Amino acid sequence: MSIQDPLSFGTYFINNEFKTIYNATTADFHTLISVDDFIEVGKEYNKGVTHYEIAHQFQYDDITQFVWLDNQKKKAIVVAFDVENVIQSLYLKPYVTFPETDQKLTKNKYRMPIEQEWFVFWGGTNEFVNYHYPYEQQRYAYDLIIMKAGRSYTDSPTLNANYYAFNADVVAPYAGEVITVVSDIKDNVPGEMDEENTAGNYIVIAHPNKEYSMIAHFKKDSIVVKPGDTVKEGQLLGQCGNSGNSSEAHIHFQVMDKADMNEAKSIRIQFQDDYEPIQGDTVKPLPIKDHSEEKFDKVENSFSIVEMIQMIPKVIGQLFK
Repeated sequence: MSIQDPLSFGTYFINNEFKTIYNATTADFHTLISVDDFIEVGKEYNKGVTHYEIAHQFQYDDITQFVWLDNQKKKAIVVAFDVENVIQSLYLKPYVTFPETDQKLTKNKYRMPIEQEWFVFWGGTNEFVNYHYPYEQQRYAYDLIIMKAGRSYTDSPTLNANYYAFNADVVAPYAGEVITVVSDIKDNVPGEMDEENTAGNYIVIAHPNKEYSMIAHFKKDSIVVKPGDTVKEGQLLGQCGNSGNSSEAHIHFQVMDKADMNEAKSIRIQFQDDYEPIQGDTVKPLPIKDHSEEKFDKVENSFSIVEMIQMIPKVIGQLFK
C-alpha cells in the first residue's frame, strides 16, 4: 500500500491513523517495529501536539524526503517516499538547534569553492538538512554534488568517472595561505568508504581574521597547490574526487576558528551574495573579488579530521562523511 498524497502525512499522523501509515511502509521497516508498537510510539509522540507542518522538502534521485515539525518546533518527523508513494524511511526525533553558535558568523564573506553549478546535499542549521549540525567541529559544513536531471551520475553508478562531480574543478573560497595539503589518498570505488582517512585528500587555507577553510575529498594527486602558497579567491586548487569517508564524488567545505579540527569549532559561513544555501538548493559560482590588501595569519598547525558520524538515514544512504 501507499499514501496517495505525501503532503497529507502530517494529518494522518496527528489523527492517529498509524495503521494506514504502517501499511505504507516497506517490509524492512516492519522487521524493525511491529504495528502495535508503532501505534503505541505514535500516540505517545503526539502528546501535547496540535498539528504538524512541513519544515523542509528535499528530492534526490527517486526519493522525496519531508521534515515535519510540531506546532512548538520541539518534535520532528522525517519521512521519505519513493515515486510510488511508498514510505522508504521514517523516524521520530527531538528538534534541537544551537541558537548561540547559529548567531556567530564568519567575518570574511566567502564564495563556494566551485566553478560551475552544484547541488547542496547537506547544509543548513538543523540536523535534518545537515547531518554535520550536531557536531560543533563541523556544524556548518556543506556537502556539494553535481546533479543533472535529478541524478548525480550517468550510466552505471559503480564508476567514479560517471559522476558529474568527479574531476570538476575546486577553487579557493577566499584569499589566503595554504597550510595543509594531503593528496595521496586513493579514490574509493563508489559505495565504499575509507574510514581510516576520513577527509581523504584535503586542503586547509588560513584566511584573514583567524579563519580557516577546509575542503575535503579531492581526487588523488589532483591538488595543484602546496603548503606556504598564497592563493587568490577563485584560484584553482584541484579536482573533486571520491577519497576518504565518502561513497560518491563530492566536496566537503567548511570554515573553522582554528587550523586543527580536533580543536576547532565550525563557524556559520557568510557568503558574498548574502544568501545562505541549504539542502536542496543549487549554488553557482560568483564573480571573483580581489582581497590583496587583506592580511592573513601565518600558521604551521597540521590538520587532522575527527571521525564523523557513522550512521545517517537509510533513505539517503551512507553518502557523505
